[in-house]
Amino acid sequence: MRAPFTPQRRIYLDANATTPLLPEVFDAMCPFLLESFGNASSIHQPGQRARSAVDKARSAFARLLNCRAQEIVFTSGGTESDNLALFGVTRPEPSANSEPAHLITSTIEHHAVLHAAEELARRGVEVTFLPCDKAGIVSPESLKAALRPNTRLVSIMFANNETGVIQPIQELASVTKRHSAALFHTDAVQGAGKLPIDLAPTGTLANVDLLSVSGHKMYAPQGIGVLFVRQGVQLAPLFHGGTHERQRRAGTENVAGIVALGKAAELACAWLTSSDADSPAALAALRDRLEQTLLAELPQAGVNGAGALRTANTTNLFFAHVDAESLVIALDLNGISVSGGSACQSGAAEPSHVLTAMGLPAEKARASIRISLSRTTTAEEIDEAARVISASVAQLRSMSKSWAASHALAPA
Repeated sequence: MRAPFTPQRRIYLDANATTPLLPEVFDAMCPFLLESFGNASSIHQPGQRARSAVDKARSAFARLLNCRAQEIVFTSGGTESDNLALFGVTRPEPSANSEPAHLITSTIEHHAVLHAAEELARRGVEVTFLPCDKAGIVSPESLKAALRPNTRLVSIMFANNETGVIQPIQELASVTKRHSAALFHTDAVQGAGKLPIDLAPTGTLANVDLLSVSGHKMYAPQGIGVLFVRQGVQLAPLFHGGTHERQRRAGTENVAGIVALGKAAELACAWLTSSDADSPAALAALRDRLEQTLLAELPQAGVNGAGALRTANTTNLFFAHVDAESLVIALDLNGISVSGGSACQSGAAEPSHVLTAMGLPAEKARASIRISLSRTTTAEEIDEAARVISASVAQLRSMSKSWAASHALAPA
């Protein structure tokens, strides 16, 4: 695989914030920026070429999710897809028995879901936020106990953007269907393209009704996404205008972005079934190599979410007596790009809501960083990153009063 386009060559380990645009994806979309720029709703030849490209990309993405092409709705990204799912299904109007609508989600969701749920609550929807355990897992038992006759939607994320922890989506969706008439939505922004997804009527995720995807988390450009809407699900649109996307998402199609996402889906299909050096297993091995090196070299460090199933590319590490923001800045100055958590929370004074929901004290949460590899990450980059991270943590600890105090009190 060719190296991605980057302004300068550095070690980029923040793929959960955004992935590099793969050259193959850029090559696929470029003609629709410069040459075949027709509107896909126009009936002339340039419009027909654009429509054909959109249809081809829709089919390619449907193959990645193993669903029908007509169940794919193109959006501007993960946030819009999440909002369309929640607001399109969970409206404030009371049910037939006059009870207000009820939504169930979790405390560890991305803010695209959390803030949408909070807005629905302000509009009169009853919202239940399920807790997670210390590994970051939402239990099917807690979901079963929270279901009500007026529950309209359950929304639990597929894989966590901060820890990479994978939820038991198949079981959670099954519990929902066995014990209620509610629809089930999953934010799969950090799962699509990293994990197998089978949404066929007989597939492992047959009980999932709605699923959100963001292109820039899977090597396509920013500004394009997907909402899977299972056939038969009634969805109220967020936008009102033309009849685009089967009247589910008004607005002129982003043809170049859609073509790019279709190409990214083709590449993801190949990667997910690969067994060579460019495979999910190989990426997980690099992630584990980084973790093992850092834990061996640095005392009072650990992995948040250790022991749970995680996406192959993600680790969330804490380093006692180190401020995460200071560490992120130090690493950036040394050519290493990592994150203190979700990119949407950059600059936030509060500790990660995901880590505190997992039971971490605020001090430990503030000492945690997220490292997320991409499919272009090399072993040499991992070894260099481990060296720089170890040196940076040691240097920051040497300037920490709490670190000095803890060592001064330690027995000789």
